[in-house]
Amino acid sequence: MRHRTRTRIALVATSLALVGASVAATPVFAQAGSSSKAAKTDYDAKILAAQQGAKTAAGLEHLGTLNRLCFLPPVNGAPSTADTTPAYIDDPSKAPAKSTWYADSAQVFDNLYFVGGSVHSAWILKTSKGLILIDSGYQYSAKTLILDGMKRFGFDPKDIKYIVISHAHADHVGGVQVVQEATAGARVVMGSADWDAIASHPKTFKGQTPDFTTGIRVSKKTNLKLGDTTLQIIPTPGHTPGTLSFLFTAYDHGTPQEVAYSGGTAFGFQNDKPNPGLTNYETYINSAKTMQKAAVKAGATVLISNHSEFDNAVTKTRELPSRGFGPNPFVNGATSVNDYFNVVVDCAKAAELGLEKQAAGQ
Repeated sequence: MRHRTRTRIALVATSLALVGASVAATPVFAQAGSSSKAAKTDYDAKILAAQQGAKTAAGLEHLGTLNRLCFLPPVNGAPSTADTTPAYIDDPSKAPAKSTWYADSAQVFDNLYFVGGSVHSAWILKTSKGLILIDSGYQYSAKTLILDGMKRFGFDPKDIKYIVISHAHADHVGGVQVVQEATAGARVVMGSADWDAIASHPKTFKGQTPDFTTGIRVSKKTNLKLGDTTLQIIPTPGHTPGTLSFLFTAYDHGTPQEVAYSGGTAFGFQNDKPNPGLTNYETYINSAKTMQKAAVKAGATVLISNHSEFDNAVTKTRELPSRGFGPNPFVNGATSVNDYFNVVVDCAKAAELGLEKQAAGQ
């Protein structure tokens, strides 16, 4: 087992001990339903069952996702009414040190390239008619990671035709203006609700705002075609109201591999009280199930995200040079891709049950 995997196992060992013996690796939300009964509901047992399902589905591949969603305290993503400019926008000296976010770019598949950082990911999808950039990282890191990183493969920023943003948080949309201004008019694709969020927070997104005049708003399943490549865009609201996830084909030495890109994994919504937390969790769960169904139907064998915490992207890029004729570390297999979404659904259900317990006064 890889050293990094052993480290991840150690990080969640204490948490896993809480959930006991394994159960079948399928979502348990059906058994742990939310319908009220006359008898007192044993919420603790239902929460434990959901966590057990997530633990089994996680195996060794999805421990980061399991730990973040099931066992670490959730971050309350209540919508902010403040509209303030990040300090590093006006004063670059206040940006985090490069050592905290830098990672080398890497070719992952014949047509897919990693141009992200040590925490937040960005990807270039090469087509016969130009490049599609998926996510753009922070404003302060975009030039180094994306514009400079792509040159390693002989790419020119002017070859970028589309910049597709998974959701409008600064760690994914922050670099969009830097990148777009370096292109020859690349169009930005983003969920409709997240376009609105940017428009309503001009100070928050100062220096991080895409061109609205050429922007493409997505509110339903859409196929973005460029040359010989089709990027399936699937709205998956939850992490943000406009979160988008993707399906596309990558090639590994000519062999096609279907890729599922999860656009928002953490519970980035208000979740500290039943109202609106219960509704938010249901939205998130329904979106995860929608993406899971689409991934299974497509036969996805690769799961990637916009955070290495969830897909181990940076670790895997470092393993690529030594693969030789062995398997690509990014190819999870169809069962593992499906299990990723089982982890997500069961952990969300466990958290939702916690709010149901709170609402019941237990």
